[in-house]
Amino acid sequence: MASQKYMFYKGIFLNPISDTKCDFYSQGLLVIKAGKVKNLLPYAKGLKKYSLEMTKANTKDFGHSLIMPAFFDMHFHWVQDDVREMPKDSLLEWLEKYTFPTETKYAKASYAKQKAKTFFKKLSAHGTIAGACYSSIHENALKIAMDEVKGDFVIGNVLMNMNSPKELTQTNEESLRLTKKLIKEYGTRHCFTPRFAITTTPEVMSKGSRLADKAKCFKQTHLSETPAEIDFVLSIYKKIPGFENVKSYTEIYEKTGMLGKRSLMGHGIHLNDKELKLLHKTKTTVIHCPTSNAPIKEKGLGSGLFNFKRLEKAKVSWALGSDIGGGPFLSMFDVIRSFVDQNKKKKISGATYIKGLNRCTLASAEIMGTAKHAGNFKKNKEANFIVVPLKKNIMPRNAEEALEKLIVSQKNLRKNYGAMVSHTCFKGEFIFKKK
Repeated sequence: MASQKYMFYKGIFLNPISDTKCDFYSQGLLVIKAGKVKNLLPYAKGLKKYSLEMTKANTKDFGHSLIMPAFFDMHFHWVQDDVREMPKDSLLEWLEKYTFPTETKYAKASYAKQKAKTFFKKLSAHGTIAGACYSSIHENALKIAMDEVKGDFVIGNVLMNMNSPKELTQTNEESLRLTKKLIKEYGTRHCFTPRFAITTTPEVMSKGSRLADKAKCFKQTHLSETPAEIDFVLSIYKKIPGFENVKSYTEIYEKTGMLGKRSLMGHGIHLNDKELKLLHKTKTTVIHCPTSNAPIKEKGLGSGLFNFKRLEKAKVSWALGSDIGGGPFLSMFDVIRSFVDQNKKKKISGATYIKGLNRCTLASAEIMGTAKHAGNFKKNKEANFIVVPLKKNIMPRNAEEALEKLIVSQKNLRKNYGAMVSHTCFKGEFIFKKK
């Protein structure tokens, strides 16, 4: 916000503090100046404190609407938007049959441009303003995504050098040359992105990891999503010199320098205790994608239930992602719903709506190293928030109830989650307003 004047927003506020605490204001006032949060307080107190500054021009009453921090999506593939709801009998078959042929189309700049304009507008409309994104192998598609995205994202072109379709296979030299070029051009906005150990050679992962670490870029890939994937990975690497004795998928990433405090491992469902210790030791983060890993009847890949309690016991950090297009819908409300529902069905306690919200707001900001200026409504943080109108009969008494009633109201028609947000604000500017 260029102006130094105050802006005031009234509504029902949720302010995540931790997995178990979320401030709730049934009538709150958010005070913004120069695109930053100056205060969040009960409306009556705010009116008393700021009455001289508040005018019709600088005050917006959002009425019976929830206002909460805008979302982080820590694992998604913008180039997979068209395969979100394709049949998913198994991960590897889904990739081969639908995903790879779709990603091939992004070699054409005009196609990528058209798709990017649509996708990133939709991302803003869903209330997502930060996170980690996968592009296709193509330089053009990556640059177009960088130009079109609105928010604080790291984006990487997937690297594929083996066991890949001919039209999606790069040489080691091509991958490393492009990595150097993109790091030089985009700095820490670039995310080093081997697709996964099946498709990316140890040489590219090792040399590319060093380049990324030197530039302080994030690294992202996939880890232990399905047992079949793990078996395939180990069968490949046992034949590669230097990797004959590897015992686990995670060990492969350790040997290639892929683990570390800026490393984001998608899925991490089927991990043994030694792998968890390795992830903790290297300060590597796991990104949980509940809608993607959900049963096939729920439009997921049926990969299994993520054991968040095991990760927390092992002190491994984790956050939430939609995994578009393994996940069928872009809304983080749907992701939170799936996280809660899957654990409830298995009678696992602790998977609350507050925890889900925290894991795609403040906890994600902490992982991205941006928590000093993003993730919740703490004073002097960026004014990044979404507005979600509530039905008049929903009168929440606390944060958990507010989220539950909001999310449960749409669970039988999940596509509706994508239309719930009326406004998305990034750094004090509205990047989406519902017409």
